[in-house]
Amino acid sequence: MNILGINAYHGNASAAIVCEGRLVAAVEEERFNRVKYAAGFPAQAIRYCLEEAGLELKDIDHVAVPRNPYARLGTKLFYALRMPSFARERMKVLAKFTGIPEALGQAFDIDPAKVAAKFHRVEHHQAHLASAFFVSPFERAALLSADGLGDFASTMWGSGYGSRMKIDDAIAFPHSLGLFYSAVTQYLGFLKFGDEYKVMGLAAYGEAEQLEAFRKIVHADGNGFRLGLDYFTHHRTGPEMSWAEADKTPMLGKMFSEEMEKLLGPRRNPDEPLEQRHKNLASALQAQLEEIYLGMLKKLAERTGLKAVCLAGGVAFNCVANGKIFDTTGFEEVYVHPAAGDAGLAVGAAYYVWHQVLGKPRSFVMDHAYWGPAYTREVILRAMDANGSLKNGWRIEELPEESLMQRTAAIVADGKILGWFQGRAEWGPRALGNRSIVADPRRPEMKEILNQRIKHREIFRPFAPSILAESTGEWFEKSYPSPFMTLAYSVRPGKRGKIPAPTHVDGTGRLQTVTRGANPRYWGLIKAFEQLTGVPVVLNTSFNDNEPIVCRPEEALDCFERTRMDALVLGDFLVTRS
Repeated sequence: MNILGINAYHGNASAAIVCEGRLVAAVEEERFNRVKYAAGFPAQAIRYCLEEAGLELKDIDHVAVPRNPYARLGTKLFYALRMPSFARERMKVLAKFTGIPEALGQAFDIDPAKVAAKFHRVEHHQAHLASAFFVSPFERAALLSADGLGDFASTMWGSGYGSRMKIDDAIAFPHSLGLFYSAVTQYLGFLKFGDEYKVMGLAAYGEAEQLEAFRKIVHADGNGFRLGLDYFTHHRTGPEMSWAEADKTPMLGKMFSEEMEKLLGPRRNPDEPLEQRHKNLASALQAQLEEIYLGMLKKLAERTGLKAVCLAGGVAFNCVANGKIFDTTGFEEVYVHPAAGDAGLAVGAAYYVWHQVLGKPRSFVMDHAYWGPAYTREVILRAMDANGSLKNGWRIEELPEESLMQRTAAIVADGKILGWFQGRAEWGPRALGNRSIVADPRRPEMKEILNQRIKHREIFRPFAPSILAESTGEWFEKSYPSPFMTLAYSVRPGKRGKIPAPTHVDGTGRLQTVTRGANPRYWGLIKAFEQLTGVPVVLNTSFNDNEPIVCRPEEALDCFERTRMDALVLGDFLVTRS
């Protein structure tokens, strides 16, 4: 039984394929078309998934799409009457969804009538919940999904038992934690789609002086929350979103009202400097999100009596809040899908069909995130030759694994910056050791060096520590695994001076715990660095420069060439500048 999951005509367009209950491949369209957060129809992602599975479109039995036009139909009709222009735009997108068989036929140059698979429409948040629970290691768990908006809901919760999910309740449009965070992100002058993570980093530099004001913007209400709608515009004009085009990064229209400026003061324009006031507002935003989010999780733990929780939706990327779950909610185990945002819907929709629709038992756990393309030695050699690397004065060596680990660890320990390209690309937005830039965490100046020479990003944004999983408790105040970089823990005070580069200003790190089983080569690099320095940690950031994370060796070589990286590893090849 082969199931194809497709997240289309929505941000983070993606595809995934599940064969007999096991995930074979999952990837975002942006890795191929090089458009960040690409929407549209993920034809290249689908093509890759089929090739990785050794299948053709005719071999697919089911196609799962995470959109159900009949969900909350009454709410949709109510707002359609109030906002006709928004309704027209939504109908255009819906028409594209109904045309997915035709889009598949066009992408694969076949008659759509010959696409024999059965199509399933899975509600947005049920697909989110399925993406986390059905691939988690838990037999029983509480479930929570929270994001901006999907099928006219922003939040859903329930519980999972074995191969079934039970939905308890949901919060419908216009109330949304995701839209709350996005609106204040815009107010603070960060206008690009996906900029919320920047404000999460900025929050550590401020004090939550205006927390009471933020409690007017959003407040707890029974089991959930309510927005102070006077401070927003989306319930009057509709959330202005451009989702349909694959060759453009999605855009969001203005989401906050003049009332927010009256409450918080004048908005910041993107070209204005960041003042302490803005940092304090970011801190209050984060504090209020945590108050609502963690409060909901605490009630969910009390209501279900369960000790494990599975999280998905864009809000689940808030690793600062996630790191506080253990101390504030009663949950003792946490699983966050590595592509918790809308890309993960492709996996969630496929597993919803496998378990919830077809009633199949569970047999798979996603314990790593390496589900994207890999490239052979021959492909890497051709890429180097086509790039002209041999003529650029670069030194290229092919090394056995032990020598490669020792040489690259020495390069990092010497304060140099290393591009690291291995195996299959990561699923989700965070580089987890296969498409990474690696540097020495012991050097406090390394953060500024990386930004000057390669990343060119805001100085307040932190970099991540990758740590040998077995050393986590020695270096951080929590030891629970965080393999997908979705939890932030406090670095032990006595260790902060030893790894200053990836330690944030508030003493935390958005860590990745690395096991030998999940990624033996990246584990080997960190282990070799520990043997040289006594530190089982490296600084890790994504292999890119204001673009999607590199996917192919050609993109890694191009990024290496146009930036000031010192060395690059492609498989077994070590490339150094002369």
